[in-house]
Amino acid sequence: MITRLYLKKLLSFKEVELEFAPGLVVLTGPSGAGKSVLMQAILAQFGLGSSDAKLCEVELRRPRDLHSDAYELEEHLALKSIRKERVAHYIDAQKISRKALRELFSPYVRYLSVRDRGGLESGVLLSLLDESRSAREKPFRKLCREYRKRYATFAARRAELERILAEEREWEEKREFARYEIEKIDALAPKEGEYEELLTIKRRLSRIEKINEALEQASGVFDLEERVQELFALAEKEADYFSDAMNQLRADFEEIESLSEELAEVEIESVLERLEALSGLIRRHGSITEALAYRDAKARELESYEHIERDKSALREYLALEERELEVLARRLSQERRQEAHRTAEALEAVLRKLRLPALRFRFETQPLGSEGVDRIELDLEGSAASTLSGGEFNRLRLALMSVMLEGTKGGEGVIFLDEIDANVSGDESIAIAELIEGLSRIYQVFAISHQPHLSARADQHILVRKEGDESRALSLESEERVREIARIVSGEQADAEATAFARKLLNDRKKEPRR
Repeated sequence: MITRLYLKKLLSFKEVELEFAPGLVVLTGPSGAGKSVLMQAILAQFGLGSSDAKLCEVELRRPRDLHSDAYELEEHLALKSIRKERVAHYIDAQKISRKALRELFSPYVRYLSVRDRGGLESGVLLSLLDESRSAREKPFRKLCREYRKRYATFAARRAELERILAEEREWEEKREFARYEIEKIDALAPKEGEYEELLTIKRRLSRIEKINEALEQASGVFDLEERVQELFALAEKEADYFSDAMNQLRADFEEIESLSEELAEVEIESVLERLEALSGLIRRHGSITEALAYRDAKARELESYEHIERDKSALREYLALEERELEVLARRLSQERRQEAHRTAEALEAVLRKLRLPALRFRFETQPLGSEGVDRIELDLEGSAASTLSGGEFNRLRLALMSVMLEGTKGGEGVIFLDEIDANVSGDESIAIAELIEGLSRIYQVFAISHQPHLSARADQHILVRKEGDESRALSLESEERVREIARIVSGEQADAEATAFARKLLNDRKKEPRR
């Protein structure tokens, strides 16, 4: 139940602060005063639409069944929105998105507007039937929960398979490209450090003739080795270091000669061709190391495509099995919905007669398996569809359905918003609508915008919205103020004695059962 509203700077409203009573809260006032604007500001705090208020805060008692893993919820909740550059929403000072607000409170907040021709679509009707039966039949509630949970998983997996199939051609092209890239690198079989080694060989090959010529000329140094040894002996000098140096020199010359022989066997053309191939690889990838890393990445990518093939097969098997099981659950849902529809149609008979509407029945059609099962519903009013009803008849039918189908669901825990739902009706119809809404208000808190005296007279709290100059104001009316406002609704701004007497009679005749 909503207990308080505070807002600042909402279009023509500078500031509004209201404490709300339980039961039926009726908002009246001249056209254009801001009644719908005020209602929309409250709805926006539950994620339903948006509000232009700079600041808006709604306080309410937390419904018993309302829980959240994401937010800490106290017994009394404060929902606040602050508009700066953008609108920020808060629940008990915890920031929350509008979508999260809507999902959190959707089971507890309902809204009907005279300007809206929705509310009788198949999905809405199925939801009402499910909620009505779930309130009385716990096994059905469990069945609904199981079906929705399993179908959500089924739909997600089916979407995954559809994505795989849609992208399969592109993946096949990527798979072939990955194979091509791997084969191309594998065919070249590059090794780290190979390119640098080949460059060294190329440089040596370019100098091989000069190396051989220099080697031949330098080898003459060994012809003088004996004479130098003889000199050192005659001079009685130590010659070991000279012997060691000559031995090292001989070893170096032998190494150079061996290298020269090896280079003589190398085919320069094959070296140049290999260098060119490796150069192309390096130009593309930056280095042989990076080329090998790229090859390994492509190998992993190719492996992932093989996984996708296996996933596709597993998905098809799962979907085929799960679809059969969901079909069984959906048929059970349909069977119970038909029973609930029959019960509801019977319960509606007296209400519809009172509202001067034809008898109603639910016409079921079977459709492919979906999130709502296999059912599609249309309303049949003695051979006519709901779409053929006038605006007033349409609104009365929606109200009747809500009254009967929500009986016993979320009792005392919900809030209903009705925006001029009693517009364009006759006097008798207005009385019937007022009685119906009054009955709803014994279970729910109901906020109703009305231009009819009968509903206004039945309010537990009557709020007048009016303009004083350019500023809109909202105030809760007391007894004599209510008489004047209802008289204005009856006969206009200059209410006569007859209208005042009628207004007083409506208020005096108001009898309501004790509230539960």
